[in-house]
Amino acid sequence: MTGHGAPVLDTVDCSDLKVAVVAASWHTQVMDGLVAGAERALADYHVTQHTLVRVPGAFELAVVADALARQGYDAVVALGVVIRGGTPHFDYVCQAATEGLVRVALDRGIPVGFGVLTCDGDQQALDRAGLEGSKEDKGYEATSAALLTARTLKELATTAP
Repeated sequence: MTGHGAPVLDTVDCSDLKVAVVAASWHTQVMDGLVAGAERALADYHVTQHTLVRVPGAFELAVVADALARQGYDAVVALGVVIRGGTPHFDYVCQAATEGLVRVALDRGIPVGFGVLTCDGDQQALDRAGLEGSKEDKGYEATSAALLTARTLKELATTAP
C-alpha cells in the first residue's frame, strides 16, 4: 500500500474557496467511493458549495478540469481510475491524464487534486477507493491536498510584497 508515511493533515476552514470536482464514470463502485471521499473532505474543510462534473473516463479529466479552472475555481479535484489490461492502452491513458492535469495546474495556477487511481487490478482500486473495508481513501486525500494548497496560494497572494 502507498499509504505508508502519509502525513496527518489538519483540516482548516476553506469555506471561502470555490471548488470543483471532476470525476470519471468508468468503474462505478470505485468512482462512487472516490466521489464520496471527496465530499467527506469538502465537508470536513467546511466547503459547503461545490460543483461536481462527470466525464466519461480518465482521459477526459484534463480538458474539463481546464475549463473549470478558466471559470475561476480556486481548486479542482480530478477523480478517476485506470485498471491495467492486456494492452498498452493503460500506459497511454495514465500518462495523458497525469500530464494533462499537471498542465492545468501549472498553466492556470491553481491546485488540481490528483485522485486518479492507476491500478494493476480491481482489488487495488477497491482498496484505495474509500469504501467500507478499503485501506485508503484517495478521494479524500486528493481533495484535502487541493484544498490545503489552495489555502496556501491564497495566503501567499495576501502576503506577497
